[in-house]
Amino acid sequence: MLQQQTQVVQKEKQQFSMNLARTESEVREAQKLRYKVFAEEMGAKMPGQEERIDQDRYDRYCDHLLVRDTDTNEVVGTYRILSPDQAKKAGGYYSEGEFDLSRLDNLRSSMVEVGRSCVHPDYRGGGVITLLWAGMAQYMVKNKYEYLIGCASISMADGGHNAANIYNKVKLDSMSPLEWRVFPNCALPVDALDDQAEVFLPPLVKGYLRLGAYVCGDPAWDPDFNTADLLVLLPMSRLNKRYAKHFLGQ
Repeated sequence: MLQQQTQVVQKEKQQFSMNLARTESEVREAQKLRYKVFAEEMGAKMPGQEERIDQDRYDRYCDHLLVRDTDTNEVVGTYRILSPDQAKKAGGYYSEGEFDLSRLDNLRSSMVEVGRSCVHPDYRGGGVITLLWAGMAQYMVKNKYEYLIGCASISMADGGHNAANIYNKVKLDSMSPLEWRVFPNCALPVDALDDQAEVFLPPLVKGYLRLGAYVCGDPAWDPDFNTADLLVLLPMSRLNKRYAKHFLGQ
């Protein structure tokens, strides 16, 4: 587990603290932020409409990383983390609902899944996501996990054209070795959607690639969130040295 301690950074006269959720009420705060971002802002279809929370069966098995505004104590950023042991208890990883991960089976004992990354719309200047990345990296190192996977989502608001264009761009130099390829259960029709327009890389996708992550195959379509999802894999041995120094002091 990540140490239950507070770290503070200052960014544009704002201060933030970062820690893992310790109580059910703290998890609920994360779920409320997720609902605000995914349902209210992005239009995702999800249960929990009456309570205005984003909740699924994986939450109980995950560690929940929280970033707070120390002035208001509001949770303004969150990431959930599913360890290998907890993934076994959950019956698998969340991303297995979208991809065939059988080629990653030999990595499972040291493979952590991250997801549900979101930042409050008023706090997207950089400080919050930096702390989320740092907390995630520290979690991996402290627990001696070697591989990180996650679904990097791209909005389908334009019908999927940008997602197709992004995939055709990143596959040129960011694809994983063949032995780590995954296969979408509901594939995005990339060839039909690519209109060769200039791509817009979402910050999360850009962040994964800058860290050194691989893209592991064709994108999947998630109809509930109306996104195209890329399965990314980051071996800690590939973590960009500049970011390792920034996040971990290495």
